[in-house]
Amino acid sequence: MSIIKVNVILFGIGNVGSALLNQVIASQKFFLEKRNIDLRFPIITNSTIAFFEKEGVKNQWESDFSSIGVPYKLEDILGYVKQNQLENLIAVDATASIEITKDYFLLVQNGFNIVSANKKANTQSNQYYKSLRESLVNYGKYFNYETNVGAGLPVIQTINELHYAGEQITKIKGVFSGSLSYIFNRFSNEDIPFSKLLIAAEKSGLTEPDSREDLSGNDVARKLLVLARELEIKMELEDITVESLLLPHLNQRNSIAEYAINKSFFDEPFRIAKITQSRNHVLRYVGELDVQRKKGQVKLVSELKNTPLGQLKGADNLVEIYTKSYQEIPIVIQGAGAGREVTARGVLADVLKIAEKIKIAEKISSN
Repeated sequence: MSIIKVNVILFGIGNVGSALLNQVIASQKFFLEKRNIDLRFPIITNSTIAFFEKEGVKNQWESDFSSIGVPYKLEDILGYVKQNQLENLIAVDATASIEITKDYFLLVQNGFNIVSANKKANTQSNQYYKSLRESLVNYGKYFNYETNVGAGLPVIQTINELHYAGEQITKIKGVFSGSLSYIFNRFSNEDIPFSKLLIAAEKSGLTEPDSREDLSGNDVARKLLVLARELEIKMELEDITVESLLLPHLNQRNSIAEYAINKSFFDEPFRIAKITQSRNHVLRYVGELDVQRKKGQVKLVSELKNTPLGQLKGADNLVEIYTKSYQEIPIVIQGAGAGREVTARGVLADVLKIAEKIKIAEKISSN
């Protein structure tokens, strides 16, 4: 079978984007020999600089990007792709930016499929959500975003397959935030101030670029909204009730600098929440989607230690899917739900799924 070239344009070279590039470099030979897929990265960008290359990923991409990257606009990327007649295009959004989601339509119109770790596109208004899907259908393009919920865990895939098969999902509940799972799992079992665990999660790449997004509960709320829309429930982000973990005097109205130097303010209220629990209980930050009532909520709960949620470790996510057929016993998906490596691997899996579809389409058209 002939090898197909797939051109990936990467937006965002932070934790996930850089891990993705390194994973592709490490597995390039495997993809060529086992999948007949040549993954190329002709353009790599951050928010302001783009590195344009004709020969694909090189092991020195970091130094190349720093030394010969240039300011760019989206039109420059579209022009480069057209000039070099690049085909089999996939735009990977490894940012947390809402701005780039405005460009999705233009990308799709210009032949790009999209893979996104960024939840913003799936959590804007229902109007945007519907319009994007109509555009994808009209132009025959794919949009994969498994890492929007549970990083590399197959949460969206499982829910989609159940829904597609006509299964009645009644409730989805769990710990959806790897960063807050990590923080509360350690906070409940170790004598360490909350702020130090928050900083450790940030340094490990477990949080969003601004960890206030995690503490606000908005990140978990977005994940619930993504899942609700997979079930064809017309909800907006505002419909989900969120109990924020941010403090009235230390929240998203403060500057990043103020937030950075005042994280110790979190220590006392969380210490009190910890010591005032009933015996054998631990703190967990939980999201719950009541599908039948079309209600979502995000909140801090005190959970018995011997329950599945109470026994969570590390940065694991645990998602319970309740359905009519499975009744009181939920389908449980558990595993690493955050971190640059697992998220990048999930993004890479989404890229390869599209590459396989392109390969099949090329084979059919050649027969």
